[in-house]
Amino acid sequence: MTPQQMNERIVRYGELRPCKTAFIDAHTPGSDQKENFTIIGGGVSESPDQHVHIAIPHGFNIGAAGQPPHCRNSLHNHRTAEVFFILSGRWRFFWGQHGDAGEVILQEGDIFNIPTNMFRGFENVGTDYGMIMAILGGDDAGGGVIWAPHVIEDAQAHGLVLGDNGKLYDTKQGDALPDGVSPMPVLTQAELATVNTPTPAQVVGGYVRRYLDMLALATSGDPVKVIGETGLIRDKPGFDVDLITRDCATDAPHSHDRPSVLMPVKGHWKVTWDGGETVLAPGDTMSVPEGLSHAAVPSMTGEAALYHVVATSDAAGPTWEG
Repeated sequence: MTPQQMNERIVRYGELRPCKTAFIDAHTPGSDQKENFTIIGGGVSESPDQHVHIAIPHGFNIGAAGQPPHCRNSLHNHRTAEVFFILSGRWRFFWGQHGDAGEVILQEGDIFNIPTNMFRGFENVGTDYGMIMAILGGDDAGGGVIWAPHVIEDAQAHGLVLGDNGKLYDTKQGDALPDGVSPMPVLTQAELATVNTPTPAQVVGGYVRRYLDMLALATSGDPVKVIGETGLIRDKPGFDVDLITRDCATDAPHSHDRPSVLMPVKGHWKVTWDGGETVLAPGDTMSVPEGLSHAAVPSMTGEAALYHVVATSDAAGPTWEG
C-alpha cells in the first residue's frame, strides 16, 4: 500500500471536521456548543450535516466529541458498546434517567466502557476545550441513540424535532416533518422500567480503568488488554482494545485478519507498513487494512501510549455478562 493510499485512511486531529448540529440537543442551552466528529463509519449522528472522514466498514465506528468548559452531552442510551477515552481535559460522566444515579470524573488517558441499556451523559468540567474519543459497536452503531424523555421535550422547546426516521428537523429554520414521518415517541413508563440503573460501584468498578494504573501493567512487556473477553474490562462488544506504551511497543511487523485502528493518546508514534511509513500524534486516527503487515513504535523520547482497536468475530450488542 502506497503512502498516498494509506493517507486516505489517516485522519489528522487538526483536519477533523466537526458537526455542530449532530444531535437533538444541539440548540438546548448547556449543550449547544458541543462539536461531534464522525471519523470512521456513519456513527449515530442525526444530522445530514455530518462529515464522515472514512466510510470503510470496520465492524465498529470511531468518533469524537469536543466541548468547551461546562458544556454537556445530554442523557441517552445505546444498544451497542459506547467506549470513551479522554484525549484532553477533565470530564464528568453521569448516569440514570435524570443523571443522578452516579458519576465519575475521568482525565487524560482514562477509558470508560459504558454499559448498554443505561442512560448516560457527560460534561467537560475542565478549564479548557476538551476532547474525548469514542468507539461504538457495530457498523450501524446499534441503529441510533435512545434519548431520555426530558431531552426530547427540552429540544422541542428550542425548535429541534427528531423524526421517527431518526432524522432531525429544525422548526426555527422552517423545517417540517415530511409526510409519513411522525415525531420520535418518548419512551413509555413501561419501557423506562426496563432501562438499567447500576450503582456507582458496579459502573466504576466494572467498566472504568485509569490510565496511570494501566501504565503500571504495561511494564510487563506485553500490551495491556483493556477491553476483551480476557481484558481488564471483560466484554465482547465486537472489538478488542489494547493499550500499547513505550515499554511494550515492538518494531516486529504483524497483521490482523480484520481492520484495526491506531489512536495515540500520548507522544508521537512512527508507523511502518509494507510500502511506507508515517508519524501519528495524539488525536490522530489511523485505519490499518486487514492483512497489511505493520508496526508502531514511539518516534521520540518521553511518555508514549496509544489505544489499538481491532474488530473481532463477536456480534455487536448488549454488554457481555460473562
